[in-house]
Amino acid sequence: MPHPRPLTRRHIAQAGLVLLAASALGARAQGAWPAKPVRIVVGFSAGGTTDVVARLMAKELTEALGQPFIVDNKPGGGSNIATDLVREAAPDGYTLLMMAVTSTINQTLYKNIKFKLDRDFEGVALCAKMPNILVVNPNVPARTVPEFIAWLKTQGDKVSYASSGSGTSIHMAGELFKVRTGTHAVHVPYKGSAPALTDLMGGQVQYMFDNMISSWPHVQAGKLRALAVTTRQRSPSAPDVPTMEESGVAPFDVTSWFGLVAPKGTPQAVLDKVNQVVNAAFDKPEVRQAYAKLGAVAEKNSPQDFNKFIHDEVSSWAPVVKASGAQVD
Repeated sequence: MPHPRPLTRRHIAQAGLVLLAASALGARAQGAWPAKPVRIVVGFSAGGTTDVVARLMAKELTEALGQPFIVDNKPGGGSNIATDLVREAAPDGYTLLMMAVTSTINQTLYKNIKFKLDRDFEGVALCAKMPNILVVNPNVPARTVPEFIAWLKTQGDKVSYASSGSGTSIHMAGELFKVRTGTHAVHVPYKGSAPALTDLMGGQVQYMFDNMISSWPHVQAGKLRALAVTTRQRSPSAPDVPTMEESGVAPFDVTSWFGLVAPKGTPQAVLDKVNQVVNAAFDKPEVRQAYAKLGAVAEKNSPQDFNKFIHDEVSSWAPVVKASGAQVD
């Protein structure tokens, strides 16, 4: 058996070049994200607010990063099904969640919940904020919040209100309204705003606290009547609609929001790249125009900013859930 040849400086140099080349190829492969389509999971049905914001951001990301960003609707469980799906996904940047305020409410609303937001997710970008709006079926004989409260108190158990799912800010706004006004109504959860609005316009339910983005077009078309917005300031998109506090129900301040998150452990470079595209989109006239029509507000932020925002939202919603007495198994 021949003896192995001794390593020479030339051999060592060649080996070093091979390692450098492999390292460079690996770096290029790692830096090539996205190299295939990216899925944005939405925990509500198509046509609802979360879905609309997700599709708007998916279009911007597709155009900027050269790969399709595909919205995948997984409604159910007040968005918990979608949240768990993304929690269990590989942290490789190819599965994102368009999280709504719902998830921060669910953290204390649900007794048995698998995810913990601080532990299981990385914030990517806060995409939109907007008020909820109290809308009623036009057959409801009330044109102001005080008139509506007076009418509710004469109805006993005959009135029901819709939401886009248990634990949504829409649901919690409805519960908070009952607590603040001493009224009663049966909660009917749906798998998103779109089917809830269909039944509201059809008269199967009488009222709803909905996101402006999905209900305002129906108000403008005369299919629904708007009584109040849930934020402390009036919406620029609906300046004639008073706030809940102006209507005599105080304190009352509920804001819906939507943002992209990724499974914990997703590379920071991926988070930063998506964040940069989202923030850049806010400067585009067509995006600003779309947000204005939807009653939405954009705030530039970093992944770290959004992580803190999510943490603070969990803390602020916990006492609201407790005060409402709402709980879901």
